[in-house]
Amino acid sequence: MDPNVVLPFLSSSVSFVFAALVFGQWRTRRRTFQLVWAVGLLWYGISAGTEWWGGAFGWSEPLYRVWYLIGALFVAAYLGMGTIYLLGRTRFGYFAGVTIVTGGLFALLSQARLQTEGRPADPRDVGLVIAFAAVTGLAVIVATRARRGLAPHVAMGALVLASIVMTYVVLTAQLAAPGYALDPITHVPVGTAVPGHIRITSGPFNIAGAFCLVFGALFSAYVYMPKRKIMRRHIRVPIIAQAYGAVAVLVNLLASLPGAAVALARGELDSRVPATLLIALGGFIPGATSGLNRFGITWSFFLGELLGVLFIFAGFLVSTEVFGTLRLGRLTVVRREGTPARS
Repeated sequence: MDPNVVLPFLSSSVSFVFAALVFGQWRTRRRTFQLVWAVGLLWYGISAGTEWWGGAFGWSEPLYRVWYLIGALFVAAYLGMGTIYLLGRTRFGYFAGVTIVTGGLFALLSQARLQTEGRPADPRDVGLVIAFAAVTGLAVIVATRARRGLAPHVAMGALVLASIVMTYVVLTAQLAAPGYALDPITHVPVGTAVPGHIRITSGPFNIAGAFCLVFGALFSAYVYMPKRKIMRRHIRVPIIAQAYGAVAVLVNLLASLPGAAVALARGELDSRVPATLLIALGGFIPGATSGLNRFGITWSFFLGELLGVLFIFAGFLVSTEVFGTLRLGRLTVVRREGTPARS
């Protein structure tokens, strides 16, 4: 069996089932993060579906355009956006804003990569991407400071606007012949057929989305696990305080893992801790293999995609915070309700 066919087929199938479950949950509970996650998982399924179709029946220019638009720009962005909504009543908006700004700066690294390929983007386009990300990120930070519940809506508005613009740009762009690009050895699709002015835009979508998904899950795990605090936040300067807080969460999380393991062995660990750690791992793996794909290491791309959605699915099924009732057609599984994360 061809892994370029089997792995994307499995990723797509799991994603569509997962999206249906989350959408069914949204219909019951009407929580915004569930709807946004359902959209992100739908994108995941469509993206993997284009890979399955290309591996099974051959690639074409329209298929490649859809693959790049959804896979390179939408999947991580909308999954991360769901996490921003989930943690909208916490200070997570500060972290989200910083990651959006950082994602914009990634355009500089993309430009350096394009220069080595001999076809850099127009510097004005690089500046435009950085400026849009900076304005959006700062707006999210200001909204978080003024009224936390407003920050996710600000981020979502910018994401929808950027999605509409990039849909037009990707679908109308002139692609290098033959209209798609595959790794010559693994035959995995790569982004080199896409013009530079599009490739530099992936940072605000992918970097910000992946960081919000992974760090948001780690933050949730930290909230619900027995803690050992090595670093305590005492800094009050805006932005610096949030950066210090992010580092403190990671350090304290690592220090708290032995105690969490003991609580797990005793059956005393909140189910949301292993659930969110699984989600963090599921967000990290495809992010890493997608990054490797950008630098010509493509063999792990489809495998990372499958492992990612499987780990995230496992985390969501374990979590009582996200799922109180699972519905898929006539299948209904009722579980104990949890309490959303607060900080």
